[in-house]
Amino acid sequence: MPEPHPALLPVEDYVERILATISPLPAFPQPLMEALGLALAEDVVAPISLPSFDNSAMDGYAVVADDVADASEDSPVVLPVVGEIGAGQSSILAMSPGTAVKIMTGAPVPTGATTVVPYEWTDRGVAQVRIDRPARVGQHIRPTGDDISEGDMLLEEGTVLGPRHLGMLAAVGRATVRTRPRPRVVVISTGSELRDPGTPLGHDSIYDGNSYLLAAAARSAGAIAYRVGIVPDESHAFTEALSDQLVRADIVVTSGGVSEGDFDVVKESLSQHGTMWFGGVGMQPGKPQGFGTVGEDATPVFTLPGNPVSSYVSFEMFVLPAIRRMMGKLPYARPTARARLTHGISSPPGKVQLVRGLVDSDRGGSFVSPVGGHGSHLIGDLAGSNCLIEVAADVTSVAAGEMVAVRKLDEDF
Repeated sequence: MPEPHPALLPVEDYVERILATISPLPAFPQPLMEALGLALAEDVVAPISLPSFDNSAMDGYAVVADDVADASEDSPVVLPVVGEIGAGQSSILAMSPGTAVKIMTGAPVPTGATTVVPYEWTDRGVAQVRIDRPARVGQHIRPTGDDISEGDMLLEEGTVLGPRHLGMLAAVGRATVRTRPRPRVVVISTGSELRDPGTPLGHDSIYDGNSYLLAAAARSAGAIAYRVGIVPDESHAFTEALSDQLVRADIVVTSGGVSEGDFDVVKESLSQHGTMWFGGVGMQPGKPQGFGTVGEDATPVFTLPGNPVSSYVSFEMFVLPAIRRMMGKLPYARPTARARLTHGISSPPGKVQLVRGLVDSDRGGSFVSPVGGHGSHLIGDLAGSNCLIEVAADVTSVAAGEMVAVRKLDEDF
């Protein structure tokens, strides 16, 4: 069995190091619409019952069930109509036996009434109503607390709030909830060869795709993403840009400048500041990594490799868990599923291999096909994939037809 390369930090150890440094952001009350997609930092108990009063489930007439017990088409019951109640327009609080009150859906049932007769069972009379079917006690009445009772546990701490949760919270009168906020993620791309999309290219320049890729990935993870302009390969320029951005950053993510080249200014600049670590992680793509904290607020900084595939895979494996930890979302890492491999793949010994793949499911199960080659510059193949096939560090090949672990990139979790 191949042994891990002694100079490489295992992926699991690197993730543990990151998560041990990251703390959840402090929670505070937020308006409901701002809390969408955030994790609750409190248990929510129902402050009221739903419904909060007995109300009608139908448009019809509130009556005493005994008064219509013998009603039929051949022998209808006729009752005087003594009033009308609309939703939110209640003026009749009680009624007497032998009478009927016209009532709309959602309106409070008056005291004394024990059932609601739908319009369809009547002649829809105004001064008096003819009822030709019996109605049992409680029929077409939504009793107080039928849905939620005051004091019920509605949502537990850690629940990620979706539209249905927010609708329920609003229905019980909660205007705000305590949640952990969205982390502010600043993305900095370095490289004198980079140009902004929409500008002319020189013979030795390329467009900056990484900052868009990483900022979009951060936003997709629930963070607030700030994409900083391109920083050239100059130590002073990078240090100045980083210093300017720390005031609005909970996390800083850089791409490029962390290998062994003469112009790898990120590594050169940050090695002199904070608690940065640089080294190799047992992963392909994405071996060169850097992580630590800088500045007075000990802001976490991730330095990712500059090749787009390496950069994106590194984000998935290391930055995404940090963002989710800050937000109080579990699990931190994207879960893996199992799929059957359509084509065999090889993997380097001692490294976790993350292969771009296309996974599809049908009645026969899930199948995954590798997409493109191993090159970490192949962003076209990355865009055409929807998962990462994960091959363990102690596996050097997987044959077609075997089951493999896949991380589905486009699924919420």
